[in-house]
Amino acid sequence: MLKLVVINKRVGPIRGRHPWVFSGALKNIPDGIKSGTPVELFDEVGNFLASGYFNSYSQIAVRLWGYEDAEAVDEDFFVRRIKSAYELRKKLVERKGTDSFRVINSENDLLPGLIVDKYSDCLSVQFHNAGINVWKKEIVAALVKVLSPKGIYERSDVGNRTKEESGNEKEFIGILFGKIPEEIKILENGLKFVVDVASGQKTGFFLDQRDKRQALMKYCKDKTVLNCFSYTGGFSVYALSAGAKKVVSVDTSESALKLAEKNIQLNKLDSKRSELVLADVKDYLGGLLDNDPELKGEKFDVIILDPPAFVKSRHKVYEGLQGYRKINELAIRLLPPGGILVSASCSQHVSMMDFRHMLSEAAARAGKTVQILETYTHGIDHSELVAFTEGEYLKCIFAIVR
Repeated sequence: MLKLVVINKRVGPIRGRHPWVFSGALKNIPDGIKSGTPVELFDEVGNFLASGYFNSYSQIAVRLWGYEDAEAVDEDFFVRRIKSAYELRKKLVERKGTDSFRVINSENDLLPGLIVDKYSDCLSVQFHNAGINVWKKEIVAALVKVLSPKGIYERSDVGNRTKEESGNEKEFIGILFGKIPEEIKILENGLKFVVDVASGQKTGFFLDQRDKRQALMKYCKDKTVLNCFSYTGGFSVYALSAGAKKVVSVDTSESALKLAEKNIQLNKLDSKRSELVLADVKDYLGGLLDNDPELKGEKFDVIILDPPAFVKSRHKVYEGLQGYRKINELAIRLLPPGGILVSASCSQHVSMMDFRHMLSEAAARAGKTVQILETYTHGIDHSELVAFTEGEYLKCIFAIVR
């Protein structure tokens, strides 16, 4: 196994279990190392620090996955990692009414670059970089051994892979094992959903919002609810199940809205209480404020804002925050006293402090007081290493408008 030396003044983060080792921390990086090559790290006096794989000759040189000296990297290595992560989820998440959750959360489960989501008896996986992709054969074999899925589908069509490697995007997607139906039926907190792992966003469904969807239910009985960026209607199904008087779901994707309709029918909910709108959210919210006659003077007691990431890089934080502020200001203006705003951001480069400040600006511009009731971050199956703050991304605030 390749041995690399870490300079003394840079061993702190490694001992603190941060999973990234930057090129400047290494005393020397030999030429010709292939991505995915197993490495062991030592300090300058020869003490073992950690093991991982060589990532690339870019800023992040090594990604860490172990702290046991001379641990062999083979199929059994991945079986141990996957089994440990799966047992935790089975204990904390899996139950009679929930059969779908994240099994492997990349660095946070000591398998950097790997995402594994379980949808009923099928798996959707992402290999986020070339280094972890080297171990695909062993990882798939380990997943089959530990979880016994009916099928495994790859969704590695993510930005990092397409930037790192040339080739057709189709090379990063497809069935890796068994069979995958066009639509997978899953259970979440006793509710039913259809998931399209082949063409849906991310791995097919936003499992990280499970606890927020459930939290929404207490605010919905006999209320009129607007679900913006509704995707396949996760929040909408929960709102209707909780007794909402009416739920309007707005999204720009016709295929997503069709799945939302199917999810509402699947749960035998009253379709007369549901309206699906194909529209841009900013235009829709603006039309409500302008009393657009086509919107029939709709009024809402609860508004959910769960947009895609507005900030794709740290260089675009300001522009992204302006986008968040705009939609939140519109929603706050629309809500009556006592109305509930559920506002989320999945932008990694926006901190919770940034997000709260944005909400305060939106409230000030709307001339209203906003009081936070509940604050959420990652779901329990999206656990995070305490040292890996770079892995933080999800923020969700439930607030009341005064």
